[in-house]
Amino acid sequence: MKIRVGPDGVYFFDRQTGLNILIDEIKTPSNFWANAPRQVSIALTNACDLKCPYCYAPKYPATLNLGNVVSWLTELDINGCVGVGFGGGEPTLYPHFVELCKHTKQNTNLAVTFTTHSHHLNEKFLSKLEGSISFVRVSMDGVGSTYELLRGRAFPAFLSNLKLVKQLAPFGVNFVVNASTLSDLDEAVVLASEAGAIEFLLLPEQPNRGTSGIDERTTQDLQHWVNKYKGGIPLRVSEIGAEGLPTCDPFVKETGLRAYAHIDAMGNIKRSSFDNVGVPIKREGVLEALGMLRSL
Repeated sequence: MKIRVGPDGVYFFDRQTGLNILIDEIKTPSNFWANAPRQVSIALTNACDLKCPYCYAPKYPATLNLGNVVSWLTELDINGCVGVGFGGGEPTLYPHFVELCKHTKQNTNLAVTFTTHSHHLNEKFLSKLEGSISFVRVSMDGVGSTYELLRGRAFPAFLSNLKLVKQLAPFGVNFVVNASTLSDLDEAVVLASEAGAIEFLLLPEQPNRGTSGIDERTTQDLQHWVNKYKGGIPLRVSEIGAEGLPTCDPFVKETGLRAYAHIDAMGNIKRSSFDNVGVPIKREGVLEALGMLRSL
């Protein structure tokens, strides 16, 4: 059981069961608060074998050093971070991915999650990760021909891989929402539920390298869809795309870099994966770089 003290109270988290308990009646002085963000995402590599037009990941080659990542995870764990999410690029293309996940589970108290397009998942690969993963996020972004047009992979193959994931850990489906994918939401939720997903994460498309992101009309239609939603699995939404949608966040005081930070594949710590401003993590470690980022 991980215990984290922050401005909202004392937070208990069990990475094995996913149990979350926040005792907000307990108020503590700020000098007792955790120094690390509650959650940190790490882009292990920029490499990906898909070319989704809305992808935010940089297209220049970059891969993190395993020793550096291990050191950062140790520091984050000691300083109160609860969970780490590995991404990219495509994290399963990171050459030390299995080793890193196993190390994190065995040597820290961090919950380990990763986000994947799923096309490199098979029973042999998943068996190597068994016992090391707390949660998996699988990117769908449309169904049928929409998926195939945007992601360049066969949709039946994706569905086949999706059914494998629940053998590893609880999982959710990520869904980038834009004018092309909005009409697929109803079918996507049904397919995700049938495959065993326990949540459906809405990711309104963000502006990126010449793309305009989700348009105003699609945003309004998404808000209308969410307000009428009666599906069988809970909806989630990215913080950066949550405006105008009904959300519930128990950590109302733990915001910004106290709640979340992102480390890119060049080893820069940022406020989010979409941020262009970052601070290189040097020998002094993650917390030093985080402090510098907070001062910008």
